[in-house]
Amino acid sequence: MIVRKTSVFPAGREAVFEKLKRLETLQTVARPYASFEPADGVPGVWEEGGVSSCRFRLFGFLPFGTHVIRIVRLDPERVESREHNGFVPVWNHEIVMEPIDKAHTRYTDRVEIRAGWKTAFVWLWANAFYAHRQRKWIRLLKKEAENGPRP
Repeated sequence: MIVRKTSVFPAGREAVFEKLKRLETLQTVARPYASFEPADGVPGVWEEGGVSSCRFRLFGFLPFGTHVIRIVRLDPERVESREHNGFVPVWNHEIVMEPIDKAHTRYTDRVEIRAGWKTAFVWLWANAFYAHRQRKWIRLLKKEAENGPRP
């Protein structure tokens, strides 16, 4: 099953891309639906070809095993990752960032989910999660536009 969510972000594509590469941004926009705590050697910045493992907690407190993220493409136009954990063997995530103008970016999450009999349940959660994530992204970017980026 496929989840697809699109929003217009109040920032230029390069600014979105720079934030997207940071684990800290994922941790911020995922809360409270999910938490990602670095396991051994998880970098603070994603890199193409890199593989990261995070302890994943559903709603921040329900242990959901180790989530593995392999970055297969990382550039300002598109980010692609192949992800999985013990409950969801296929979580292929693609992010497309299209510039609208210097201050706006069309941002699309597309996620392929395959989890056997659990797929429909995971898909329902993922739809809510990505809608939430994009709302949090927008709030984060608006706050930075008003107050300036955090050091």
